[in-house]
Amino acid sequence: MTVTPDVRAFLDQLAAGPAPEPGPLDPVMMRAMFAGAWQRPGPFARIGGVADRTVPGPAGEIPVRVYTPEGEGPFPVFVWFHGGGWVIGALDDNNAMCHEICHRTNAVVVSVDYRLAPENRFPAAPDDCYAVTSWLAEHGAEINVDGTRIAVGGESAGGNLAAVVSLMARDRKGPKILLQLLVSPVTGAPSDGRASYEEFADGYFQSRDSMIDFFKLYPRDDEDLQNPYLLPLAADDLTDLPPALVLLGECEVLRDEGEEYAHRLGASGTPTELVRYDGQIHGFFGLLDDKFEIAAVAHEHAAAALTKAFATR
Repeated sequence: MTVTPDVRAFLDQLAAGPAPEPGPLDPVMMRAMFAGAWQRPGPFARIGGVADRTVPGPAGEIPVRVYTPEGEGPFPVFVWFHGGGWVIGALDDNNAMCHEICHRTNAVVVSVDYRLAPENRFPAAPDDCYAVTSWLAEHGAEINVDGTRIAVGGESAGGNLAAVVSLMARDRKGPKILLQLLVSPVTGAPSDGRASYEEFADGYFQSRDSMIDFFKLYPRDDEDLQNPYLLPLAADDLTDLPPALVLLGECEVLRDEGEEYAHRLGASGTPTELVRYDGQIHGFFGLLDDKFEIAAVAHEHAAAALTKAFATR
């Protein structure tokens, strides 16, 4: 399989830079490297405003960033969970993307700074994400949000968390979620033996080894890998879940498990749309600049699905 020319140029540019230090993953160093690679200086899509605040959580206040569109409101709300293997990633890394979705959907976007591993292992991250989603359903009026119109989404580990929050909301009779936007979601484990883990083991932009490292830092023990709130493919029952839009790159280790989860959702009666972008690598959704033409296409697709969901509650 061949990546597209813009992806090849991006990968060549990365290869020309300094190589990462060999050895086990250092979360502090990786967080700094990740932030430098993913933060965008702007200009961003035009919206009404951005504000940082906190929301009560199970272990204290949870920082969130609230992106509000222009207009009167109350607005629907899209809750976004960043990627980074549950170990790295921060609010600043997703600024451009959150501005873009807020602008395209005329919805408030709430980006969640959930607790990271290994300082806070599973289930800290999903507990925080579910707490924010539940707070928005009950108290969204405080930030001009219509708590009856909620969607969730995320990329990679964030896509995992969006799927998990959807499962939690069903199981706990919590907030009604209108759409789960799952971009390259983690739904299985590196040890499951899926073909895409072998085909793209050395990259691109994500490797089998990096995923193995994340799985050393996030679960508390091997028993957690049987918990659907860590790996959604471990769930026996995928009925009565929110409609799903699953977006995947062809050339990424998470491709096969994302497709498997989408197929299982559909077979369980959940309205599910699966899109595979040929020649694309992990991270395609967040590269909203001149590097990846497909990012704008994917955002347009996501915004259309969100707008439809918010209008048909």
